[in-house]
Amino acid sequence: MGKRIVIKIGSQVLCNPDGTLNRDVLANLVSQVAALRLDNWQVLLVSSGAVAAGCGLVPGQLRRISDPVARKQVLAATGQVQLMEAYRDLFAQQSLTIAQVLSTKSDFQTRGHYLNMRGCIEALLKAGIVPIVNENDVVSVTELMFTDNDELAGLMAGMVNAELLCLLSTVPGVYDGDPDHATSQYIKRWDDERYQIEEVVSRGTSTLGRGGMNNKLAVARKVARLGTEVVIADGTDPQIMHKILGEDQAGTRFPVVRDTSSAKKWLASADDHATGSVTANTGAEEALLDSSRLTSLLLVGVEDVQGHFDRGDVIQILNPSGKVLGCGQSRYDHDDVEKLMGQRGHKPLIHYDYLYLVES
Repeated sequence: MGKRIVIKIGSQVLCNPDGTLNRDVLANLVSQVAALRLDNWQVLLVSSGAVAAGCGLVPGQLRRISDPVARKQVLAATGQVQLMEAYRDLFAQQSLTIAQVLSTKSDFQTRGHYLNMRGCIEALLKAGIVPIVNENDVVSVTELMFTDNDELAGLMAGMVNAELLCLLSTVPGVYDGDPDHATSQYIKRWDDERYQIEEVVSRGTSTLGRGGMNNKLAVARKVARLGTEVVIADGTDPQIMHKILGEDQAGTRFPVVRDTSSAKKWLASADDHATGSVTANTGAEEALLDSSRLTSLLLVGVEDVQGHFDRGDVIQILNPSGKVLGCGQSRYDHDDVEKLMGQRGHKPLIHYDYLYLVES
């Protein structure tokens, strides 16, 4: 199996100001992907641009649609066709085949759906096909939408155990101050001990706006903690992938903190749509957060149960103050936990192998 890289391409990179696709930038990125393939990289693209491309196609027809949700769906449905046709044509010129993969957050909710999607993508990569992933905006509803494609790219990096995730936008990296100031520089290597997200963002991180860069930083830090190196870099640079993988090491780099199992990577993707929750007492909280040992959540350490869940469902773990500590796959259903919580001598509610802690 070759080395694996996930490349997320933002709509600001792919599209002109009027919403039309920038074919020159797109062609250059495709040629860079082809070069990666020759260097034994398996490449998965997460591509924005469908809604923006749709804006350049149907401006007249949109006047007939007043519902903003329906309007976005129309833009996504029409723009996705143009986006994929552009990719198909450009990759064909490089003798490469692509596949379209549309996803919603529900694909990450259950272990079965997650493994089914992973199996498809693994087969595509094994066959030498380039998967191009995007959110299925046509059917997504608010509660099942990704924050943005940065989040989706982070989930895909964990799903395929990628060595590297590249978040390509229109900035060279994360700035240590206002990018309009001559003294500001982009951070080449992120260090949690040295930098704090809120401080960096509040100083005017980039032209992406505070929300955009804030989410990129959150995704990058989370993915690095799960075992994949992350780079935030400028996708409009015609040599950006060569620079990222070469001695220049362009962009802001987030080094791997630790590696984790595929089960924990799935749980990290399911942490915000658990079906229920339990409250751990202070003793259980201290044990879970003790980095010197591997700890499961025992029933004796549970003091409350919220929601209804079945055996095998993902549930959140709260501390006595209501703070989310993490999530895990429950060995028991809701009724059994209510009966057995606080008792000793039972199998763990959540075994360590199926436990994900937010700040672990």
